Amino acid sequence: MPKNRGKVVVAMSGGVDSSVAAALLMREGYEVMGAFMRLGSPDGVEHAEETSACDTAPGGSLAKSKQGCCSVLDSADARRVAGMLDVPFYVLNFQDDFGRVIDYFVDEYNKGRTPNPCVRCNDWLKFGKLAKYAEAVGADYVASGHYARVENGQLLRGIDHKKDQSYVLFGITPSALNHTLLPIGGMEKSKVRAIAEELKLPVFNKPDSQEICFVPNQDYAGLVRRRSPDTFRTGELVTTAGEVVGEHDGHQQFTIGQRRGLGVALGHKIYVVDIDPKNSRVTVGEKEALFKRSLVAHQLNVLDETLRDGHARSCQVKIRYNHDPQPAVALITGDDELTVKFDEPQTAITPGQAVVVYDGDRVLGGGWIDSAS
Repeated sequence: MPKNRGKVVVAMSGGVDSSVAAALLMREGYEVMGAFMRLGSPDGVEHAEETSACDTAPGGSLAKSKQGCCSVLDSADARRVAGMLDVPFYVLNFQDDFGRVIDYFVDEYNKGRTPNPCVRCNDWLKFGKLAKYAEAVGADYVASGHYARVENGQLLRGIDHKKDQSYVLFGITPSALNHTLLPIGGMEKSKVRAIAEELKLPVFNKPDSQEICFVPNQDYAGLVRRRSPDTFRTGELVTTAGEVVGEHDGHQQFTIGQRRGLGVALGHKIYVVDIDPKNSRVTVGEKEALFKRSLVAHQLNVLDETLRDGHARSCQVKIRYNHDPQPAVALITGDDELTVKFDEPQTAITPGQAVVVYDGDRVLGGGWIDSAS
């Protein structure tokens, strides 16, 4: 047996990635404890053996959950895997804390911005609340199944760039990063599934979660309307020339770059290019109007202090999860302000989304976009 390398709490979501992460850490000699974050139960913290079992679907894995991650069926999948690995497993009630993520989501849409709840959930829960829980039970580390790497206290892109998730982890604080393990970041997805199948884990072929777990049917505006009905107001749809071409019943139904569901047809492709929540006005235009060359961001998290040296730095920058890093120059222009100028104009730079700065595979830091020009 390998020498014990410390105690680690693994965030087990019931998917193949976190399941393999737990198995690999055991193989490497860590004392593993599994934890599932329950986001919708008022039952408190309970031992996994006390949770209800679910019927298995054909092929061994539990029935596919109806929505995103962190469902009851996902919990049961995680519990089964922990049992097969023979590691202790606990279900943690984070419902109250998760309410903060949902409130943020609603507030951002009401402000005419487009939120990224997965980043906030990682910052506030997985590497925030869960990290505090790990410390309380004497664990040295928190681990997850994200496709990113931590080496020498630095956050790096995952080897599999098609699956890289460093963007959604940019908000981990430097102190938390020193107690974070990301075991599968050096692998491609096919290898992770192969390991799961080799270990006969029932989730080896489970589909990846693609949805936001708290938004039924991906109806974002419907959720916002239910939670803040008084914020919805009718308003104008206008062109970039100021011509009124239609009416809407709530700016929360739109995001920068949106093309479908605008409620108006002009005989050619049009996109949302600006949202004015104060006046409930949504501006539409042709694709060319979406291209911007610079942005300003706040609420920074700096992972490499060289980013603060007061000099414009050549780098690569992502402005959304599925965006390839683009050549740019970044400069921290205040205590909590980052300015980015791209070598080439970028489309749909969206207030409310995260901007992440890279030097090759290394994450230097990032923040939250407030404006683009």
